[in-house]
Amino acid sequence: MPNLTLSPYFNLTMFVNIGPYRYPALAACLLLYVFIVCANLVVVLTICREKSLHEPMYIFIASLSFNALYGSTGFFPRFLLDLASDAHLISRAACFTQIYFIYTYGCNEMTTLCVMAYDRYLAVCHPLHYHTRMTVKKALTLAGLAWLIPAFFLTTLIYLSATLPLCGNEIQKVFCANWNVVKLSCVPTVVNNAVGMFMTICTVFLPLAYVLYTYTRIMNITRRRSAEFKGRVFQSCLPHMVSFVIYSIAAFSDIALSRYNVEDMNRFVAIILSLEFVVIPPLLNPLVYGMKLSYIRRHIFKML
Repeated sequence: MPNLTLSPYFNLTMFVNIGPYRYPALAACLLLYVFIVCANLVVVLTICREKSLHEPMYIFIASLSFNALYGSTGFFPRFLLDLASDAHLISRAACFTQIYFIYTYGCNEMTTLCVMAYDRYLAVCHPLHYHTRMTVKKALTLAGLAWLIPAFFLTTLIYLSATLPLCGNEIQKVFCANWNVVKLSCVPTVVNNAVGMFMTICTVFLPLAYVLYTYTRIMNITRRRSAEFKGRVFQSCLPHMVSFVIYSIAAFSDIALSRYNVEDMNRFVAIILSLEFVVIPPLLNPLVYGMKLSYIRRHIFKML
């Protein structure tokens, strides 16, 4: 029978000793975090300040940028502390708090991209009914649900994980992840696995399927229309498509890595793959929307 551990700490084992390069890496990550915060904050403040941007599409963009601020704040401060430290121990409470922040960020991103796909679908496929079917009030409700549904699932999932008796304290990652904690359990985790699978289906696979469905419908509509109409649709939908593809690749890398034995991989490759999920979408989303959508870009330059 495996020994039950009562250690109040987890040990993050994927950090690599990079010697004299530690402080340049720390400075680079700090600058990256500052840029992510500033870029997303500018987008949120611009949309909040400008009444002409109080429309459904921009409300969803603001929700996406606010989620980037939320997820980055849940990850970077602790990551920077670990980079500056020789020991990479994290308390149980801090670990499960970090899991909640990072996982809700990830689920919020997918559900928000899902409601954005619904918004684009209505705008392209039902333009005459768009303003009656997608009001500002409805957009705020959908954005709120995109946050509340993942929060409910994650609270249940993390409670189940936090009550498991564990037979180890080593997490093969640079941040706490629920699956890595569950793998340390001394008892069967059938309930945890079932709840985790149900949550994944509701917050990842169903939104993914719906986004693919909406863009199939959009492509069928635009295929029979004029080149000018196709250009307007492409201009409107391209930022969302780019954000969706970027996030899907980053999330798939993280999910695949959590199911793979990282000891068989190059340590630096494993670290880069795990960081994609929490770094690339918050970094690129404000650039995609701020630079591609001229209306937002004009108001950003005006505010600055």
